[in-house]
Amino acid sequence: MATFLYKLGRLAFRRRWYVALIWVTLLALAGAGAATASKATNDSFSIPGTEAQHAFDLLEKRFPGQRADGASARLVFKAPEGQKITDPKNTAKVEKVVTELKGGGSQVESVADPFQAKAVSRDGTTAYASVTYKVKSNELTEDSRTHLKDAAEHGRDAGLTVETGGSALQSMPEGGNTEVFGMAISAVVLLVTFGSLVAAGLPLLTAIIGVGIGISSITALSATLGLSSNTSTLAMMIGLAVGIDYALFIVSRYRAEVAEGREREEAAGRAVGTAGSAVVFAGLTVVIALAGLAVVNIPVLTQMGLAAAGTVAIAVLIALTLIPALLGFWGRQVLSRKARKGTAADSGKPNMGTRWARFVLRRPVMVLLAGVIGLGAVAVPAASLELGLPDDGSQPVKTTQRKAYDLLSDGFGAGFNGPLMLVVDAGGSDNPKAAAQSVEKTVKGLDDVAMVTPARFNHDGDTATITVIPKSKPSGKETEDLVHAIRDKGASIKDDTGAQVLVTGQTAMNIDVSQKLNDALLPYLALVVGLAFLLLMVVFRSVLVPLKAALGFLLSVVAALGAVVAVFQWGWLSGILGVEETGPIMSMMPIFMVGVVFGLAMDYEVFLVTRMREAFVHGERPGEAIVTGFRHGARVVSAAAVIMISVFAGFIGSSESMIKMMGFGLAIAVFFDAFIVRMAIVPAVLALLGKAAWWLPAWLGKLLPNVDVEGEALAVPAAAAPVASADPDEDPRLTRV
Repeated sequence: MATFLYKLGRLAFRRRWYVALIWVTLLALAGAGAATASKATNDSFSIPGTEAQHAFDLLEKRFPGQRADGASARLVFKAPEGQKITDPKNTAKVEKVVTELKGGGSQVESVADPFQAKAVSRDGTTAYASVTYKVKSNELTEDSRTHLKDAAEHGRDAGLTVETGGSALQSMPEGGNTEVFGMAISAVVLLVTFGSLVAAGLPLLTAIIGVGIGISSITALSATLGLSSNTSTLAMMIGLAVGIDYALFIVSRYRAEVAEGREREEAAGRAVGTAGSAVVFAGLTVVIALAGLAVVNIPVLTQMGLAAAGTVAIAVLIALTLIPALLGFWGRQVLSRKARKGTAADSGKPNMGTRWARFVLRRPVMVLLAGVIGLGAVAVPAASLELGLPDDGSQPVKTTQRKAYDLLSDGFGAGFNGPLMLVVDAGGSDNPKAAAQSVEKTVKGLDDVAMVTPARFNHDGDTATITVIPKSKPSGKETEDLVHAIRDKGASIKDDTGAQVLVTGQTAMNIDVSQKLNDALLPYLALVVGLAFLLLMVVFRSVLVPLKAALGFLLSVVAALGAVVAVFQWGWLSGILGVEETGPIMSMMPIFMVGVVFGLAMDYEVFLVTRMREAFVHGERPGEAIVTGFRHGARVVSAAAVIMISVFAGFIGSSESMIKMMGFGLAIAVFFDAFIVRMAIVPAVLALLGKAAWWLPAWLGKLLPNVDVEGEALAVPAAAAPVASADPDEDPRLTRV
């Protein structure tokens, strides 16, 4: 592989105009496709194989003409202090708003008058009007949304407190200015690392091009493939991070090769042949981890994983081709000012990476225990992990959705924000109405039930819907227990009446998603870690190094989950991070952490340990190889980690709690994995193992392909390569830099 990539790097360097033109053309085509594509996306959330989804599908068949997934809204009215909403003057104000809602355009399906629907609180101070639409929330026109907001504003102008909740208000989350700060930090880190504006700008430029192509392609294909509007979120995060990192490693290796006296084309070829090999395998581990999200069988998760995997693949291709091409354009400007002046000769003083590696070699047991115990302590809160999916109760307190949620909780009880829908399939029952009545009676006798509405049958009379209002909030453990209790009663109801009872609704779907994700976590972990373990065995030709890499990852990801629980569930540092509402951790978080962090953790493992393996293969003793790996790789890996952390941390400023949580979780996980696991635990373990770290059974060595990540095959071209360039851009004084 190293030989092929070496030739590819030299070819891209020589044919730089063609390579640059190809990537600019791809960016233009993707941008044009995104600009002209239909904006319609599929934001329906389906979870195949669950009872909630089965009930949802049955509703669409048995209640034709009614969109089970149609947008909905609730306008919550509260009377002024000391008054009741049922006072004639306040009733007239509410009725006026309801009339305005009914005239809200052709997309409005129905509007429930709160006084006719008996949607008035017991104390008479609060009422709510329900609005249903004929289309999904992403298909609502701006006129429909504006009309809804105007109606609420007119109610406020009349003296009432009016707040709005529901899916009709869903919109793309705001990222916040911290994303810009994340990119700014990346630029500063690159400038400090390289000492050259050109070298610092290359990774940023190529990462933006890669993400631009990836995100534009996702947008262009969203309507055709039915992609969710959230599909590109993960691709944006991962694409920026790995795009900068992969370019950083190749540019760093190129500068090192030039510093050893090689002419620029040869340096570009060797940089792509050595560091590029590590990029390929690091990228493969990330792609495996992201594409593996498909095993969970939740379409939106599969889409996000595959989209991010595609963006990572683009980042790898750009690093292998566009980076050497751009290196050809900028010549000596990629080098630091000292190197260009010929004053960057090695003083012989060991750098920080060398000093740290020698410290670890002297005290490996102490460093290992400190790292493991420290991460273990941070991981303790993970034992209290509670999973759920965000609802309006997790929105920032200043939003109208959150205010509507709180008004409903105060006026009607917390369960009104998460009603359960029972679908009674009475097609096999002799008396459908009696079956529905039996369901109502049974459910009323269960714990945590505040109210059960009468059954509403379809036109054929073989299917009924019953709404159940729990006493507890949607994300509460009591509500989850109620869902399971109703489902447990379903078997006996079917035996007695012949009718099947299914529980659905947003709350039930959230519970089913959490369960499905929990069930999929271990198989997913086994698949991803197993495949990556095999891949790393091929890269390092070792059994213990991949095993150590996998165990270190598990430690860092559990510690990161512990930090997420401490902040978003317990509320530690919540004020600093802008977490306005603590509660259950997003159900997708553990599996996201496993998938994304594993791929990124293997990046640092491959980049750092490959240099150690390279030194060991070329004759250095195990301890010396560790020092060599840190001398050449520690500074670059540290810079890459800081960049990735800053990119992820930029998403903490999002107004969307899910994205805020993802940004924090990924940032802290990269910090733990890069600076504690890879920089401390890994060298300590390798120091204790010695030569045994690189042990591989002879029979296994014959079976595994030799991919030559160390670049042994480049030794001959390197020896034959000129050490001084004939290129007029080269400075001959760089020979001994």
